[in-house]
Order: sequence, then structure tokens, then C-alpha cells
Amino acid sequence: MSHTVPASSGTQTTRRLGVEHTGIEIIDEADRTARPRDLFWPWFAANVSVFGLSYASFVLYFGISFAQGVLVTVVGIVISFVLCGVIAIAGKRGSAPTMILSRAAFGVRGQKVPGVISWLVSIGWETFLAILAVLATATIFTRLGWGGGTGTKVVAAVVVAALIVAASVAGYHVIMKMQSVLTWVTGVVTVLYMVLTIDDINWAAVQDIPSGSTQAVIGAFVMVMTGFGLGWINIAADWSRYQKRTASGSSIVAWNTFGGALAPVILVVFGLALAGSSTEILDGVAGDPIGTLATLLPTWALVPFLLAAILSLVSGAVLGIYSSGLTLLSLGVKLERPHAAGIDGVLLTLGTIYVVFFAESFVGPFTSFLITLGVPLAAWAGIMIADLTLRKRDYDDAALFDASGRYGDVDWVAIGTLVGASAVGWGLVINTIEGTTWNNWQGYLLGPLGLGGKDGAWAFANLGVLAALVIGFVITLVARRSTVARQEAAAPAAP
Repeated sequence: MSHTVPASSGTQTTRRLGVEHTGIEIIDEADRTARPRDLFWPWFAANVSVFGLSYASFVLYFGISFAQGVLVTVVGIVISFVLCGVIAIAGKRGSAPTMILSRAAFGVRGQKVPGVISWLVSIGWETFLAILAVLATATIFTRLGWGGGTGTKVVAAVVVAALIVAASVAGYHVIMKMQSVLTWVTGVVTVLYMVLTIDDINWAAVQDIPSGSTQAVIGAFVMVMTGFGLGWINIAADWSRYQKRTASGSSIVAWNTFGGALAPVILVVFGLALAGSSTEILDGVAGDPIGTLATLLPTWALVPFLLAAILSLVSGAVLGIYSSGLTLLSLGVKLERPHAAGIDGVLLTLGTIYVVFFAESFVGPFTSFLITLGVPLAAWAGIMIADLTLRKRDYDDAALFDASGRYGDVDWVAIGTLVGASAVGWGLVINTIEGTTWNNWQGYLLGPLGLGGKDGAWAFANLGVLAALVIGFVITLVARRSTVARQEAAAPAAP
């Protein structure tokens, strides 16, 4: 393998015809012009979706009170985006996509193991968001009397997929501009939604919701972390790789957290009050989250609500598909970045069409999919955060692309930690969702560890995600300390 550091060929190349052609290579110094506060826009725009309101129903389904729900929402969302912000520091230090920087911990070829997991998670999330946009369009068109049948769904699927793919193919510079605009559009309409529905809150009913067990609170907490910050953590450095090397790490964490957590905290807390007021909303969200929320609005507000909902879902999906394309390249696929994003766009479109027109249900299988992949993703995050904590210097750019360099070919300690942490994690989560019997093998440690088995109180606490995260972090911090020290000692002096 060549020892030459792949690098972008400058601003003219990355912005040719408005399309970013920079892929997984190191960003040129001249192109690292972003400031920490610029991170606010993509993270806020991707998370200001009214879909955040629907998470309240998922929280309350754990059987906890409004006060407990507020606690797990605020703490879970903030902590999850803080972890995202920590990973974002790696982007500043290495000016490369997240999964390329992951090579420092796993080795140049060893990174392909978590890379495949990351790619599947990104594809899953972006397809899920596209499906929600199509279903929301059909529901609202039906309410308006415009027809919400097959024809509407076909057009909606084409338009949504086209918007996502077009922005993702265009790349970083277009996406950053788009997100800064969408932030205001979706933010204004979301505030309007809250104003129009605040009278639907029945505070007496909300306050009468009984408190849940400690296990239920932990389960809701983990679900919130996984649904928000941890759902983005595998792509966090993708959006900080254009930061100046001199940018403050603490500022990157702060702006990443502020941008990502601000809207979800407000939306989920408001959603807790709405869902706690009505069993119809609480139950309806599971089948069609956006459509159910729309039933509370007057007819005149449905069109702006639909546009804001679609744009916010598209905004989130754009970040996902952009990064899934970069991850695909990190696995060794020989394509230009726009082409990789296009391939993932085709997969997104096919997945959306299948679920909308042929699948009997998608929420259950999708939830099961996320739990299964969320465990190794949490283990990867623990390993990556510990590796980043141990490093005091910038990454060796050349070694990230050279299997014979200081990061090596395969780091078996990291791979072993990922596998071991995932094995423990899967043993502490269960998948008893209808239609996903293929996942019933999980939860095998709940009995042997005295946690009551698959029917016990701890079964739905999702302890496996936290366990995988902590195990990955602790083992890496201890077992790879000397390895990282040797790598750091051999690194060239900082410029």
C-alpha cells in the first residue's frame, strides 16, 4: 500500500460544480476553515424534527411518570450528545471521516469490522426517516381530502428519496448551507405546532401517571440515549473534519452538544405532556408518529406542518446517507464519494418502497434491528472514546492509510474487546418484539447473573447497551495504554 497520505486537492476540487468530491482522504489545511460554532447548524437541523415529540410515547411506554420521563430525557439526551462531541474531537485532530480515524484503534484493515456495523446502522436510520416522511405525507393528504393512497405514497417516496440523495451527493458545503436554512424553517413551524397544541395538554392526567420502577427508568434512559446521541455517534467526526486543527476541543464538544440536544430536550418534554394527556396519541404514535401528531392540528396548519416534518426528516437522513457513503469508502470500495452516496441512496429508496408498500409492519423489526446493532455500536464508542482519551497528539495522517504504519493492520485487542463487550451486551438485552423471533436468542445472561431472566424486572432495562459502552471504554483504557503510548512516541512532532 502506498505511504502517500491521500489528501483533497483543494477548494476547487471539493466544490467543483457545487459537488464535494473529497472522500475519505485528509482535508487540506487550506480547506479547514470551519469554526466550532458552525457545528450547531447540522446538529440542530437534524434533530429539530417533530418526530422528537413522538419519542415521548416510547418513554412513557416504559411505565414511568412524567417527572421520571423528564429526568431521563434531559440527562439521556445531553449525555448522549456529549459523547458525540467527544468523538467529534477526533475529526479536528485527524481531518478525516470517523471510520478512517477508527483505524487508529482497530488497525487499517481491522476497522472494517466496526465499519460494517456503522454502515448498516446509518443505512437503517436514513431509511427509517424516509419511511416516516412518506407515511406522514399519506396521512396528512388523507386528512386534507387530497387522497393518501398508493399514488400519493409513490410520489412522496420519489420526492423524499430525490431530496435526500441530491443533498447527500452534493456533499459537505451544500449540506451545511442547507442545514442553516432548514434550522429556521423547521424551528419556526415546530414552535407553531407547540403553540397550537398546548391546549391539548391535560395536566391533571399527566400528574396522575404513576411512577415506575428503577429498572423502567434505566430502560427509558438507555432508549433515549440510543435514539438520540448514540444514534449519531458513529458519524460525529464527519462533521468536524473541516475544523481548524487549532480549534478548541471543549468548544467542539459544547457546540456539538448544544446543537444536538437543544431541540430534542424541548420536544420530548413537551411530547411527554401531550402523550401523557391522551391514550390515543400514546398508542397512535407506534404506527404513524408524524401522522398521529398531525391529528391535533387545525386543517389550515397541516400543509406547513407536513412541509416542516418532511424537511426535518430529510435533514436527518441527509446526514446519515452522507456519512454512510464515507463509511462505504472506508471499507475499501473504489468509488468517488458522490457515487458512494448515490449507491446508498438507491438502497434507501428500495428499502422505503419495500416497507411502505409490502411490509406488514416496520416499527417492530426496525426497533429490533437497532437494539441488535446498538450493542456493538456502543462497544465501539467506548473503545473509540478511550482511545481518544489516551492520545495527546494529532493522528499520523499517513499511518491511517498504511497497514504497515504505526497503527498496524489489525489490532486484535480492540477487535477482541469489541466482540467480548458485544457478547456481554447482547446477553443483557432482549428482543421479544412481535415478528422478530430471529432475535429471541438475546438476553442469555439475565438468568445466570441473577437478574430475573427474560421475564424479570431487569429484562427491559437495556443494560446491555450501557454494559457494552463501559466494557469497551474500561478495557481499552487499561489494555491499550502502552500501545497508544508507543504510537504517540513514534509520531512526528506536532506542527
